[in-house]
Amino acid sequence: MLHRTPRRLAAFIVSNSLLLPIGAAAALLWANTAPEVYFRFTGHAHFIVNDVGMTLFFALAAKEIVEATAPHGALHPVSKAALPVMAAIGGMAVPAAIYLALVTAFDVPQLRRGWAIPTATDIAFSFLIARWLFGRKHPAVPFLLLLAIADDAFGLVVLALFYPSGVVRPVAFAAVLCLALALCWTLRRARVMQFWPYIAIGGALSWIAFFYGGLHPALALVPVVPFVPHTTRDAGLFEEPQLPPGDPLGRFEQTLRVPAEIVLFVFGLVNAGVPVGNVGVGTWIVLVALTVGKPVGVFAAALAGERLGARFPAALTRRDLLVLGCTAGFGFTVALFFATAAFPDGALLDETKMGALLSFTAGPIAAFVALMFRVGRFRARRH
Repeated sequence: MLHRTPRRLAAFIVSNSLLLPIGAAAALLWANTAPEVYFRFTGHAHFIVNDVGMTLFFALAAKEIVEATAPHGALHPVSKAALPVMAAIGGMAVPAAIYLALVTAFDVPQLRRGWAIPTATDIAFSFLIARWLFGRKHPAVPFLLLLAIADDAFGLVVLALFYPSGVVRPVAFAAVLCLALALCWTLRRARVMQFWPYIAIGGALSWIAFFYGGLHPALALVPVVPFVPHTTRDAGLFEEPQLPPGDPLGRFEQTLRVPAEIVLFVFGLVNAGVPVGNVGVGTWIVLVALTVGKPVGVFAAALAGERLGARFPAALTRRDLLVLGCTAGFGFTVALFFATAAFPDGALLDETKMGALLSFTAGPIAAFVALMFRVGRFRARRH
């Protein structure tokens, strides 16, 4: 029995996406005890982790979007997804507006470029919090997942359009990317049912297109993933499948899930190290924009959607929606990535990264709001 304990612990850590916060905690400890050694390490590791390794994370995010928007998927047709998509838009627009308003109020225009940082919702951690608060079968959980998937989709567009990694060369980008996608289309037409040719060959060409085209190369697999043959999953996102996946895209996720979690651990280790003394106004602006802007934006946009004719899922109340908005304030992974894309090394980056890290407070806030409104696990039970 004892020899099984480490294996079970490792499985629990991976399945609950805990490697990232472990890496982030290690980074904070390292950066504040041996800063010279830490920043020498991150200087060497930054490119390989952020520009190469993180392609796996964004590829898995793209996989969820592809499956959800396919026929019979959770976000298909548009009418079925209207309310969570509107909630996602509100949950991005309001935090960005609050961020820019606070930047203006505190007269720190140098922080303006980081407006997208509080628009992010960490899909894995938000899901875990929602599942703990509401239980697996409550409609709030799939609603939050749909919201987070839509948020990820819009976030990829924001990252590509507003945060290029260098001088943008649209002709070079389009030429090489078209070659990569034409190759993927040919593989699909030839009924190639292994995922690795799409990823290894088409993905490599796409990475070259993004890198030399001046766009962030971590997004390289996003346009490739839709070409990988796939089925849809109508429900149960982030749940373990009952049977091994039979489609290439499902096998891709199963094969790369653990490597992607390891990449997230290293991403946290490389990017989350912030000297505690570098906490500043940018930290609190990001934190307030996330923890206040997300619930306000999600709640207001969903009510507006209801006024326009969209329907709330059965058994999902407005109080549930408010708690979900608080849960969506967990920025973490994508917020950290936006911070590193928005600012170079220095005080502004440290301040905003700390704000992204402190967004873990969205969990306790959501629990407090749920307790106050008797929602989910805190709902009064009838005897």
